[in-house]
Amino acid sequence: MDLKQIEQNFYYDKNDLGANISQDGTCFKIWSPSAEEITLNLYKSSFEGDCFKTIALEKLDKGVWCFKTEENLDETYYDYTIKRNNEYIKTADPYAKACGLNGIRSMVVDLKTTNPCGFENDKAPKKQNEDIIYEIHIKDFSHDESGGFPEEYRGKFKALCFDNTTLFGRGTAKTGLGYLKELGVNYIQLMPVYDFGSVDELDNSQFNWGYDPVNYNVPEGSYSTDPANGKTRIRELKELIQSLHKNGFRVIMDVVYNHTYSADSWLELSMPNYYYRRFKDGKLSNGSGCGNDIASERKMCADYILNSVMYWAEEYHMDGFRFDLMGLLDVRLMNRIRKALDKKFGKGEKLVFGEPWSADKTATKRTLANKANIKKLDQNIGAFCDDVRDSIKGSVMSDDATGFVNGGTGFEESIIKSISGWCGDVYSSPTQTINYVSCHDDMTLFDKLVKTIDKAENYETPSSQVLSANKLSASIYTMCQGRLFLLSGEEFARTKLGINNTYNKPISINKLDWKRAYDNKELVDYYAGLFALRKKINCLCDKTKSVNIKSSKIIAPSCICITLDNSGGIWSEIMLVYNASCKQIDVKLNESWQVLADSESSFKWQIEKTTNCEKIPPVSALILGKKG
Repeated sequence: MDLKQIEQNFYYDKNDLGANISQDGTCFKIWSPSAEEITLNLYKSSFEGDCFKTIALEKLDKGVWCFKTEENLDETYYDYTIKRNNEYIKTADPYAKACGLNGIRSMVVDLKTTNPCGFENDKAPKKQNEDIIYEIHIKDFSHDESGGFPEEYRGKFKALCFDNTTLFGRGTAKTGLGYLKELGVNYIQLMPVYDFGSVDELDNSQFNWGYDPVNYNVPEGSYSTDPANGKTRIRELKELIQSLHKNGFRVIMDVVYNHTYSADSWLELSMPNYYYRRFKDGKLSNGSGCGNDIASERKMCADYILNSVMYWAEEYHMDGFRFDLMGLLDVRLMNRIRKALDKKFGKGEKLVFGEPWSADKTATKRTLANKANIKKLDQNIGAFCDDVRDSIKGSVMSDDATGFVNGGTGFEESIIKSISGWCGDVYSSPTQTINYVSCHDDMTLFDKLVKTIDKAENYETPSSQVLSANKLSASIYTMCQGRLFLLSGEEFARTKLGINNTYNKPISINKLDWKRAYDNKELVDYYAGLFALRKKINCLCDKTKSVNIKSSKIIAPSCICITLDNSGGIWSEIMLVYNASCKQIDVKLNESWQVLADSESSFKWQIEKTTNCEKIPPVSALILGKKG
């Protein structure tokens, strides 16, 4: 059965595959046009024992196989045996919404019974005038004793249901959600929380980022208090989202639709040679660098991804989606996702953005959602701006590469373009630009600065030079038009001891050390002041048009001055002076300007201090505002 025949004759456009409970009973449906027979196997346990019943499925049109019963089979585990070419293979349900231990068996679930108290009325907090996205990993966020989270919930969904945690539980310095409120971020991005295959859900000592999808529509069990219970993981993730909403945070889900944990996934077993891209010689495409690429351009696959996104938004109340290696997904699908979310929830209500690149070449001629095609995407689909990132701190492709803040030369014009979010050059609108200097990938910002500035490579305590470069980095990207994004702990000099890829390193390397937040309170306060100031500068928060740069000039090598039109705001103009040189720079102004932030404090906007002459220390920023 060739691909063209499948696309033409077996496309099934209904969104009712999987196991679904209604008032009429339970209905099982799976799409497998090439199957000769399919048997449904029912189990009482999520991972133990043999099946207690087998049932032959009926073949319907469009390659769909079905079984209906008047019984409510809530909490019954199941899988399928498929006969194909006189061979029998076993597979879980790729459309499952619940599963057992380690995702091996699917589970029938009545989703209404998984809602925590009040979840039906759960709503996202009102949008603020700026989006500041804070990336966390469920396990490393609460694992360390310094966070003060209840011991039994450390590294679990449940940990984020506590909003009053303190450093080592001593009741003084805030950690967790209370700390994040004071910091001023308003979106929490969760690294993968779907069911992934790279850890044993019963072995709490294992760690992985989770970019290894097994069951796309099911929460990960290792983050639940009972991985063997299919409902527990669902209920506890919903509790987490409800808690974040209650505490004023919107929630973004990191999704990985570009590849699966292995190429013999439930998708492949249910319909071989359909869901993955292959080269003409039959070899699997590997643009993901993970051994396989999902064929997002094929009808059933595209619908699978679209319906999955809508499911997480509707059932779990997710407020946004960050697409891993978005450059492997096709533009048409991404625009369909954006349109569907807008139709259901309102234009732009749900954030959609991703990485506009891939790891390698992929086997398709379709137009992909990569950097070259960003302008072909809906203006409300964002993309990480590596131009901002690399201009500030140096390329991530080399640990030793430097940028504007850490000794690099020739970056002045790139920094100026970064202020406008590279609109007109790469992006068509500020809504598309995600400004950042750190994420889970590559070295943390602090480690990169230590590596390129501190000859002693002291990762424990920031040197004054590293601290200055960190402040300058933050001053630049927080004043760029677009949305702001940072890795958890960037604001307190988070370190992974210089390791640039910690996806499977021990939790001792990956954990958030909350004590560093108070050891480096000066840096934390500097970030908090910049975030608060950013929310008051309307020309940067405005996503409807590109910022008007009234003037820009290079004062000296590695020192630039940029003036922004901020008409209608608290300050009619904003002046940004960035001095990355090793010399003090004197700036004389024709008029009096209010100091909003300098090398000492980013909260000076709270004080009515004006100046017409300023001395800017080496590797520091000066932000000024003019009223009238």
